Amino acid sequence: MQSVIEKTDDMNPPVHVAIIMDGNGRWAKSRGMPRAIGHKNGAEAVRRTVEAAGEYGVSYLTLFGFSSENWNRPKQEIGDLMGLLRLYLRSEIAELHGKNVRLLMIGDRSRFESDIIGLIEEAERTTAGNTGLTLVLALSYGGRQEIVAAVQAIARDAADNRLDPADIDDSTVRRYLLTADIPDPDLLIRTSGEQRISNFLLWQVAYTEFIFLETLWPDFSKEDLRRAISEFNSRERRYGAAVGPA
Repeated sequence: MQSVIEKTDDMNPPVHVAIIMDGNGRWAKSRGMPRAIGHKNGAEAVRRTVEAAGEYGVSYLTLFGFSSENWNRPKQEIGDLMGLLRLYLRSEIAELHGKNVRLLMIGDRSRFESDIIGLIEEAERTTAGNTGLTLVLALSYGGRQEIVAAVQAIARDAADNRLDPADIDDSTVRRYLLTADIPDPDLLIRTSGEQRISNFLLWQVAYTEFIFLETLWPDFSKEDLRRAISEFNSRERRYGAAVGPA
């Protein structure tokens, strides 16, 4: 495994890495701890991963932190998660800003309490001019919901004669997505051994390379990211085109 890690140094990093951060609850349960402790250690993994992505030259890092469906979890757990989000936004933004990281949030922020919305908006404003890693937090996010909202907006513009239905194509839809100004992910990593994408970036991952790891998210390390990048670079991306003789 060491040789694989060393090889990464000579490879170009993917432009955009997306991660489904899964396994906080199982990590805590396996240690006889409350789920809140798993989420807290998951936040530490976020810090490590953001730092590593910046070091490796990744341009965009999207972290799936809280889905639209997660609002159905027990109130106590949601409260714990919101507390961690507040803490992260209050304690980490200055450090991210100092490291030239730009922060963006995609998802339905209207479901958050007003103070959290304010913290998100302040973080985005503070880091808007940064030119290093772009950290995208997918919070209260659902891929199907994003596509539905885009279709509704397209339909409204067509009804108001601002858009000709005959001109609607792939690039049109992209402009109406929450990720309109963000390139599609090159690499999607999911931790915890689950092999599904759970309503995450459904439009955007059409030609993304997937890597599924057994590692639970709180244990995700800099080395895990390096190995994933190495695996990504060993693959041949064909985008549906045939390679070699037919």
